[in-house]
Amino acid sequence: MQIENTNSYVLSLEGKDYELSLEDFEITTDSVPGLHVATDKEITVALDVTLTDLLISEGIAKEIVNRIQNIRKSNGYNVTDKISVALSGNEKIHKAIRNFRNYISDEVLAEEMSLDNDLEGAESYELTKGVDVKITINRII
Repeated sequence: MQIENTNSYVLSLEGKDYELSLEDFEITTDSVPGLHVATDKEITVALDVTLTDLLISEGIAKEIVNRIQNIRKSNGYNVTDKISVALSGNEKIHKAIRNFRNYISDEVLAEEMSLDNDLEGAESYELTKGVDVKITINRII
């Protein structure tokens, strides 16, 4: 934006030039739905903050990895131990597993991963509001 950089603007109208200064303008910014915009001097950054179903599933998958790693640690398993994982949860959990099964397995070294609607004795973890998961892990020897 020339006016912001030079504090002036030359408007050519019907063969005549008019020099305008920054004070002659009112510069405003409007919110764009789904974008967060920040400006500092000559730099403007816009971030798309729209949460798609895939992004939500990815976030849930990362939370599942975090919970599994914490369970692994509390069980005294080594970082390099291969494990089997059983999970139970609502449709959001199932979607995250369908979309990111390989990512989760690779991150936690799971040789086996299953979805089971009846995990007796499994502890329940709240990943995000309204999204709970039950998880059991076992070391594979």
